[in-house]
Amino acid sequence: MPEIENGIMQQEVQEFITAVTESIQTKTLHRLTISGKKQKSEPLQKVIIKLVQLKNGEKLSFVYRYKTQDITKNFDIEEGISTILALFDTFANAVLFTPTRDLEIRFAKKRIILKSQKPTFTSAPTLSHNKKKKRYIDTKGNVYLTELGVLAANGQVKANMHDKYRQINKFIEIFDSLLEDTQLPKNLTVADMGSGKGYLTFAMYDYLNQHEEYTPEVVGVEFREGLVATCNAIAKKSNFEQLQFVQGMIETADINAVNILIALHACDTATDEALYKGINANANLIVVAPCCHKQIRKAFHVDHEFSSFLKHGILEERQAELITDAIRALILEAYGYKTKVFEFISSEHTAKNVMITAQKTQDITTPNPEILEKITSIKKFYGIKEHHLEKLMGLV
Repeated sequence: MPEIENGIMQQEVQEFITAVTESIQTKTLHRLTISGKKQKSEPLQKVIIKLVQLKNGEKLSFVYRYKTQDITKNFDIEEGISTILALFDTFANAVLFTPTRDLEIRFAKKRIILKSQKPTFTSAPTLSHNKKKKRYIDTKGNVYLTELGVLAANGQVKANMHDKYRQINKFIEIFDSLLEDTQLPKNLTVADMGSGKGYLTFAMYDYLNQHEEYTPEVVGVEFREGLVATCNAIAKKSNFEQLQFVQGMIETADINAVNILIALHACDTATDEALYKGINANANLIVVAPCCHKQIRKAFHVDHEFSSFLKHGILEERQAELITDAIRALILEAYGYKTKVFEFISSEHTAKNVMITAQKTQDITTPNPEILEKITSIKKFYGIKEHHLEKLMGLV
């Protein structure tokens, strides 16, 4: 084990484990995150550890995060500490989150680095194991949902707005899980590119504003001046002081520094413009829901034996969607983002149901050449000269 030298635990590891043990004893352990796998072939991506209260006493709950699933195991405290030490064989980084500080240990090639930083979470942790189902967006006294026409005067969701309300809550549920897995500063800056009527912009601000760990500043960028004026009036009526809407286009919006960038249903290459803004701003988290994939569909030039499956319009359209979003995800990964592409709400509620999420995991300025080579191979197969996001990033 890397933390043992001549039978003696190295000082930095001892200090870290002592801090973990003390946080357990004092019930100040928010969570312990172990990551940074040492071998690329290792299927386990990360381990998240929390202290929980079960019927048979306090346990350490380990969430083993793989690419396609999470596996949870509960350990007695002593066994849990031993398991943490064993994980240092596989991972090179661990961060202990408590209300007083974040303590990070990192196993470099020749030394162990122990660093204490300001706390990410300042509130007291909860030991509840079975979380109550969250109501992410409450309807009671909700001014903005009433003003936006989602709720009737009696506070009930209108008959024709149930799908919209469901979509809003599903987005916030996803957003909540992303926040748990992304290290973000307390003073968050968020940009919603192409905010439209602001359904999700308002909901996101509302959720963050009620979240003890964050002080959000949210801006919605929208081209239609009338919608901007309406949304600003609703924000004022809702007493959302750090939420504002500005008139402008995604490609010309001044987004220099932002922690979270979202763009939901930005049409065709407008999604690429938003992704370009997010990557250049070094955003910690990017969330987009693309639509109208026209650019790649027009660029298809397949003259080999697989051209037959593009002769039907519907199949060509769907293939264009897949290729467009696959290349978007790869470009994000090339710039140090961990990506997921998934259906975020059933197609029975909306046809525009694919979401791409990207969490910044590496600070790199030069894109990964191996990933760029994969993109080149995909383009060659489909006879595509360039993807719009490639062009914006200066890769072609």
